[in-house]
Amino acid sequence: MSTTSDQPEIEAPAATIAATPSGIVALVGRPNVGKSSIFNRLLGQRQAVVEDVPGTTRDRVYGVVEWQDRAFTVTDTGGIADERDGLAESVFGQVQTAVEEATVIVFVLDTPDGITPQDEEIAALLRKTKKPVVIAANKTDNQHTHLQSYDFYSLGFADVVSLSALHGLGSGDLLDAICAHLPPVEATESELALPQFAIVGRPNVGKSALLNALLGHERTIVSDIPGTTRDSIDTVVTYGEDTALLIDTAGIRRRGKVERGVESHSVLRTLRALERCNVALLVVDAAEGLTAQDIHIAGYVNEAYKGLVVLINKWDLVDADAGEVKRLVQGRLRWMPHAPSVVISAKSGYHLGHILPAAMQVFAERGRRITTGTLNRTLRAWLANRTLSSKRRRLSIYYVTQARTHPPTFIFSVNDPARVHFSHRRFLENNIRRHFGFDGTPIRLLFHDHHA
Repeated sequence: MSTTSDQPEIEAPAATIAATPSGIVALVGRPNVGKSSIFNRLLGQRQAVVEDVPGTTRDRVYGVVEWQDRAFTVTDTGGIADERDGLAESVFGQVQTAVEEATVIVFVLDTPDGITPQDEEIAALLRKTKKPVVIAANKTDNQHTHLQSYDFYSLGFADVVSLSALHGLGSGDLLDAICAHLPPVEATESELALPQFAIVGRPNVGKSALLNALLGHERTIVSDIPGTTRDSIDTVVTYGEDTALLIDTAGIRRRGKVERGVESHSVLRTLRALERCNVALLVVDAAEGLTAQDIHIAGYVNEAYKGLVVLINKWDLVDADAGEVKRLVQGRLRWMPHAPSVVISAKSGYHLGHILPAAMQVFAERGRRITTGTLNRTLRAWLANRTLSSKRRRLSIYYVTQARTHPPTFIFSVNDPARVHFSHRRFLENNIRRHFGFDGTPIRLLFHDHHA
């Protein structure tokens, strides 16, 4: 980190933080009504598989949606089928889990089909939940189907939104209706008053054993059976002058390995823990190295803009050079090279004293604020001998300011946001990190039209 006359400030989380997911929205309904199409439309990308074959979606798919300074996690589910055996029973279990954990339920109906007996059965189940339900009257493509959608009010739910996921009509109205039922933003942001560290990782890498070792007593059940921890367990710990909340979570398997019921329930709990934590402590097995699934979980952390510390556990079972192992880990996480790593052994207690200080340092980096004057002086130096262009179109940056912390968020005023290329983002992020740090935490770069 370079030294400048203006020292960067460190601040605690403020009320003006970046949008953090403040609820879970479950898309439910019978097969082939367009749930996956609505999911993709809300996320703005093709993430769920969309086909005209009923029952294409089996496991739940998750994504974070931001809308008008609000954010929420949306989960796509398989259709609730008539039969309750075999695969249908498995899908039904997935849907039940999603509904149980949901803050808001979006009940997707096929407008041209009208209300079917199966729709009435699903509506009866949803009324028992006592949770907010928004009816998404999908495939409302013309005036005739729009009038048909009014029939859905007879199911007893106050919010009926007409839309066409295929043509992108009405998706904004659906988002408005969802956000109206989400909890107040302040309730979520207040949780950040205490540093929160989520212990995450694959099953059976030693997460619960690590928590017990850190606390010095049996706080959670430790077993050699993968997936013993089914829920998130919060524990307040004090060390030195610092106090933090440790969240133990269930392990995340590959989605194809997630079974219905309690196993899939634990995955959702883990994702919720990631949403509300400040820093994720990713536990990996030293003997196995950084697996593809470890990288997948790190991707969840990065997408949620959370801090990351990699804990290389079971060090007592390997004979290797710690520095070389750390380099290998960072090499596989080359898209998150800023994440620190610590070699540990929950069993022997090796380096356990290094974990919480490392997490607190990342937490402090997330609260680092750089003054606007310092940012713009260094920006001019970065651009003095470099032209930013893409396809012969020059990108001009007029000024930059840090809008918020947790995560660190920078807004660049430019001549045309459409000219911002991936290489420009990488150049700017690399320079921000080189000059100011922010080790262990993703940073968010936003580009606004200077003339707007």
